[in-house]
Amino acid sequence: MSKPNRDHYIKLVEKDYFGNVVAEDIEAVVRCFTPDAEITIYHGDNPIRRFYGKPNGDQQPLRAFWDHLCGNYGAHFGQFQHIVDEAHECCAATFIVTLTPKPNSAYISTGTLTLNNCNYFWCRDGKIARMTIYYANPTLGAKLGLVPVGPTGFPKS
Repeated sequence: MSKPNRDHYIKLVEKDYFGNVVAEDIEAVVRCFTPDAEITIYHGDNPIRRFYGKPNGDQQPLRAFWDHLCGNYGAHFGQFQHIVDEAHECCAATFIVTLTPKPNSAYISTGTLTLNNCNYFWCRDGKIARMTIYYANPTLGAKLGLVPVGPTGFPKS
């Protein structure tokens, strides 16, 4: 297979991956990934979360990520900006995620969340082999009544 072009990566990210997450078609979502894919999630100072296409022992399978997301939220993704490196088969996207809790969700009392995300995708053979997710949840602290103390690594002002 020849290396995909910029349009392929944008379609893979926006339509094939995120479009199928919105449609809650987890089988189609999984098909966007190589069988040995890995997902790593970084969220502030929280523990790192990882999911695997071929989990070992106590590792979480890939679909556990989407089963949880689609089981608890209606998701919308928008305002995409892409950086594509065709030569190295990778791309990054910044975007806004809106998560609306479903009626039976354990998160219903938190209400709708708006997240600022940046995902990095390493691809192989036109599919996602590794995805790293960085996200910020700027509205949750206020919803929970938490007082901001400033970003990690910066002194209080």
